Amino acid sequence: MNRVLVVDDEPYLADLVATALRYEGFETATAATGAETVSLVGTFRPDLVVLDVMLPDVLGTEVCHRIRTAGSEVPVVFLTALDATEDKIGGLTAGGDDYVTKPFSLEELIARIRAVLRRTAGRPDPGDGRLTFADLVIDEDAHEVWRSGRRIDLTPTEFKLLRFLAANPGKVVSKRRILDHVWEYDFGGNDGVVQTYISYLRRKVDAFAPPLIHTVPRVGYVLRLPRDD
Repeated sequence: MNRVLVVDDEPYLADLVATALRYEGFETATAATGAETVSLVGTFRPDLVVLDVMLPDVLGTEVCHRIRTAGSEVPVVFLTALDATEDKIGGLTAGGDDYVTKPFSLEELIARIRAVLRRTAGRPDPGDGRLTFADLVIDEDAHEVWRSGRRIDLTPTEFKLLRFLAANPGKVVSKRRILDHVWEYDFGGNDGVVQTYISYLRRKVDAFAPPLIHTVPRVGYVLRLPRDD
């Protein structure tokens, strides 16, 4: 269950968004000030923050800056009545991942939240040394991999390959890039080793549903959830 922190100084609006998110299966918390937001990022540990720009004590862009300065890479979706282009650029420059203007539909906001969560699913958390994607957890400090709560034993090369895919969620990486980042030396053009190790990973990681490692013909490989199409 993803946790979302909803920040707005209008209690009715914060509660409305939080209630809609809970109905969609999210765990939620609310805040009304910048100071409360920074505190809850550390204690509630949200997977995403919906952040109003106009707060009573400090601008939301400054709150985002403080969160980033503190080392958190939690995704931030700004929610504000400020719809000028320079306001949107300022929000994204401050470290935001998306920018939704008021008035808005709850359906659009939830769709934007889901899109940001998918896009940032493999973002590392400096606080615990882990990469996560769907139900896959890569503990870099312990050099362990877990899926659906079960530990998966990987060789050092398999671990390094999976870690590289997880560091680029949703991005197709070529065999050549994988060779450069995982093996770190030239195979003399023999990239068949990549296909071999991808097959090893699939036997272990994709033994659970849904499959996460996908082939893009003539391009490379990508870590993502299956698509409906």
